[in-house]
Amino acid sequence: MAHKPQIKIPATYMRGGTSKGVFFSLKDLPEAAQVAGEVRDQILLRVIGSPDPYGKHTDGMGGATSSTSKTVILSESSQPDHDVDYLFGQVAIDRPFVDWSGNCGNLTAAVGAFAISKGLIDPARVPENGICTVRIWQANIGKTIIAHVPMTNGEVQETGDFELDGVTFPAAEVQIEFLNPADGDSAMFPTGNLVDDLEVPGVGTLNATLINAGIPTIFINAEEVGYNGTELQEAINGDDKALAMFETIRAHGAVKMGLISSVEEAAARQHTPKVAFVAKPAAYTASSGKQVAEEDIDLLVRALSMGKLHHAMMGTAAVAIGTAAAIPGTLVNLAAGGGERSAVRFGHPSGTLKVGAEAEAVDGDWIATKAIMSRSARVLMEGLVRVPDSSC
Repeated sequence: MAHKPQIKIPATYMRGGTSKGVFFSLKDLPEAAQVAGEVRDQILLRVIGSPDPYGKHTDGMGGATSSTSKTVILSESSQPDHDVDYLFGQVAIDRPFVDWSGNCGNLTAAVGAFAISKGLIDPARVPENGICTVRIWQANIGKTIIAHVPMTNGEVQETGDFELDGVTFPAAEVQIEFLNPADGDSAMFPTGNLVDDLEVPGVGTLNATLINAGIPTIFINAEEVGYNGTELQEAINGDDKALAMFETIRAHGAVKMGLISSVEEAAARQHTPKVAFVAKPAAYTASSGKQVAEEDIDLLVRALSMGKLHHAMMGTAAVAIGTAAAIPGTLVNLAAGGGERSAVRFGHPSGTLKVGAEAEAVDGDWIATKAIMSRSARVLMEGLVRVPDSSC
């Protein structure tokens, strides 16, 4: 029997925020994978090592968590006044599925650096020293993101003293602006309400803020589902009953938001929407052992991604948190004490994060104009990723 060799694809393994992913230039992918479809998905699944019934990603580049099973494809922008098109694929761990329905806000922090290093930015716009402003077209959701990438001696600066809870070592700060962050062309509040009654069989009727900002997100009150908002990962991820409950909430919230027509469709849309629970500020010990004082935060937030409690906070969910906090009357705003706010610092399992947002009411509808936060990014490894030819 003849055995085909592995093919080699140029790739870069990068950390962005509290996530890691495999980055590709579109032109470096095999020709058949340069367009959306089964060939592309099969290659990305094999790169990550999915599906893996063992849940370890031993035979791939993935890390067997929602934060580390990610892929990014970048190309010169097809949009006017933009530098680069950014396409994000969330790879399922235990199923042969790549979810293209949303963005990854954390990996957004690495997009600018990758684009600069791969020559996707006009060299005339890249300073020798200072800040390079990269205008990103987020192709999954059709939105503009601006990354402010530090440059030193003509190269992207990756090291520095900026500390991000959920990331072990300090690095250079990358400021990210999400313009008009309402997801897609949908209304920011798809039901027209700041708070809805969400009926969930087997759980009850919950207060819920359903918002399209950064990424479609379902916010509920922690106390209504038996939590206090200070929980760490194991309290949720080690409880199959709790995970099933949150998935049921997510499915019914997705239907109410108009993202799917029936709860059965939720299984094929794992990346969106997210579900998160909020609470008023309280002291707790983060997963690193860091003490978070009540006075250090405005509220508590815990969010689930791909069926598990996130170890920190998804960047896109942080945008949703900041936007919802800026609008008086949402559950997020009320947990933070109510009133008008342009920024909040929230507590998550790994520590704290500050996010700012601007929102205004126009003809009775709320519109988010901008959300801002700081992350960091760096290259972990670059070279050639190998994929068995049979998957192409």
